[in-house]
Amino acid sequence: MGLRDWATRVTLIFLMLAALILALLAGKATQLQKNTASSNPEIAAWSQQYPQIQQVQSVKREVKEAPSVPKSSVTKNQVTSRYTTTQAFAQYKPRYGVAAVDPSNYGDRYTTDANGIALKNQPIIVIHETSDSASSAVNFFQTPHTDENVQASYHAIVTLDGTVIYLVPPEKRAFGAANSIFAGTDGTETVQTNPNLPPSVNNFAYHVSLETPPDGRGNNFLKSHSGYTQTQYNSLAWLIAQSQVPDDRITTHKNVDRSGQRVDPLSFDFEKFFNLLNNYRQLSPVYRASHP
Repeated sequence: MGLRDWATRVTLIFLMLAALILALLAGKATQLQKNTASSNPEIAAWSQQYPQIQQVQSVKREVKEAPSVPKSSVTKNQVTSRYTTTQAFAQYKPRYGVAAVDPSNYGDRYTTDANGIALKNQPIIVIHETSDSASSAVNFFQTPHTDENVQASYHAIVTLDGTVIYLVPPEKRAFGAANSIFAGTDGTETVQTNPNLPPSVNNFAYHVSLETPPDGRGNNFLKSHSGYTQTQYNSLAWLIAQSQVPDDRITTHKNVDRSGQRVDPLSFDFEKFFNLLNNYRQLSPVYRASHP
C-alpha cells in the first residue's frame, strides 16, 4: 500500500469518527433541551404563578374581578379560588430595577429529574438575606463561575430602602439553595437535577432576598441583628402578593436548608410580613364553566 493510499484511509476513518461524535453530542443536547422547562408550554404556564417582572411596568394595577360567564352557555359552574391584588397593593409603589445575572449562575427549570421521573412540584417561595450589601450580592451573581459549588443567584433582592431588584426571570431556575428540602402539608419535597450535587428545592422555588442591615454583615456566627426596614417588608409583601403561591408554601432559607449552615433571614418578623401580604392580596372565587 502506497503512502498516499494509507493517508487517504486514515483521513476517511478520522472523518467518520468525527461525524459520529458530533451526532452523539447533538442527540445529547436535544435530550437535555427536552428535559427543561423552556420547551414545555405547561411548565411555562406554571411559572406564571411566580411574581412576574412585567407586572411592574405599570404599578397602577386595578383590583381584578372574577370574569363573568354567560349563563346560557353553562350547565354547571366549578368554583375555584385565585389570589387577586387589593387597593392597598395598587397604592404602594416601590422603586425597582433590573440587573442581568451571568448565565453560569442560573439555569432552566426541569420537567424531569436526574432519573427521568416527571416532576409535579407546585411552586414555593424561599425568603433569604444577602449577608452583605445588595450591591455585593449583585456583583457576585454577575461574575462568571465555572465551579458548580460556587454558582449562586436569587430571582430578586429587596434593598434596605425597599427597592426591588429583579435578577433571574421567574421561569428560570435560580441557584438559591443547595442541599435543601421543603417540608409541606404533602410531605417532603426536593428535586435532584444533577447527579453530582445534592437534591434541592431550586427547580420549583422562587428565591427572594432581603438586604442585610449593616450591623448584620461580616459575621457568619450572628444569631440576630437589628432586623429589616418597614419599606423592605412592604416591598417584599408587594412582590409576593403578585404570585399565586399560598401562605403555607412561603418559607425561609433556614427552613429548607439541610446543610446546617444557613440561618437566614435572621430576625425576620413573620407576623408583620403575613399581615402585610394579606393586606395586599386576597382570595377571590373564579367560576369556570363546565359543559355537559
